[in-house]
Amino acid sequence: MSYTEATVQLLSPQGSLLENDTTAPYLPYLAALDEQRLRDFHRQMVVIRRFDIEAGNLQRQGQLALWIPSLGQEAAQVGSGYAARPQDHIFPAYREHVVGRIRGLDPMRIIEMLRGLSHGGWVPEETGNFHLYTLVIGSQALHATGYAMGIGLDGGSGSGDPEKDAAVLVYFGDGATSQGDVNEAYVFAASYRTPQVFFLQNNHWAISVPVERQSRTPLYLRAAGFGIPSVQIDGNDVLASYAVTRAGLDAARAGQGPCFIEALTYRMGAHTSSDDPTKYREDDDVAFWSERDPIARFEAYLRSLGAGDDFFQEVAAEAEDLAADVRTRTLALGTLPDDAIFQHVYTEPHPRIEEQAAWLAAYEAGFEGGEA
Repeated sequence: MSYTEATVQLLSPQGSLLENDTTAPYLPYLAALDEQRLRDFHRQMVVIRRFDIEAGNLQRQGQLALWIPSLGQEAAQVGSGYAARPQDHIFPAYREHVVGRIRGLDPMRIIEMLRGLSHGGWVPEETGNFHLYTLVIGSQALHATGYAMGIGLDGGSGSGDPEKDAAVLVYFGDGATSQGDVNEAYVFAASYRTPQVFFLQNNHWAISVPVERQSRTPLYLRAAGFGIPSVQIDGNDVLASYAVTRAGLDAARAGQGPCFIEALTYRMGAHTSSDDPTKYREDDDVAFWSERDPIARFEAYLRSLGAGDDFFQEVAAEAEDLAADVRTRTLALGTLPDDAIFQHVYTEPHPRIEEQAAWLAAYEAGFEGGEA
């Protein structure tokens, strides 16, 4: 599946701005972007791709239990991530690494989580309301919808004050649309007119199952069937991702209810480091989407605006610096103490937990000196 007649695209694959009847409603959002923010889009995409590659290498070298790449999906994530306001809440799936970075998350928290060193990864209140990764496919859609219901019922949206009104942005993939949780979330969101945006990153693969086998119609039409306004965008176009998400979040904060965005993109890497995509993907599909690389497209656009080699070299150097820093910090990570598994099970001390901790300590002590 590639683009359809309904696909909103603001940048051509060659990096030129498109101005027509389809793009007209979104062009004002682009007019409000200054040069610095446009450059931030590019910087974040390049830096996170380098981080992504480095993390994958670390996993292959035994430093991580698992890695979940986002290669090829940078534009969908960066554009939508910058569309959110500070008071908004973001519920990711598990590969929205750059959205977390935009919200202030240290990428090492992701490394630590996938190394098995943390219970969940981070505290959302300390990371710009960027909530925890959710490995149970699609369940974050219900978490987000429940949170959005709370915002609406508490009067946290629709007041007319853009500095206070809040909305929720939830990410999921095409595979998750086949889960009951996601469809149940549509029901509650439509019924309660929740202030939220459903952001589907259709990367065309639910592990090894192609999207064509999951749905005979474009996925954005599914949400429309629940009564949720839906838009399909070119997910490799960072400007379309930003403008359409910004429009949806603005409407949600204003009390106009939820909307749904299907971002057509492609998972250039494996589903996770446990997957081998060469077993099920066609080379022609990979070549098609490689020619629509989100970073190369946006670089062409920035160059047309006057950005020169110095800027792109600076960004490349920043990306290398981050990769080197992540490698150094990862190799310096130790392991958790054995009693860490007993922490945070209950809010107060619990005799059963204390008994189990004592048993483990005695068991481990039996191996000291090679006696056991």
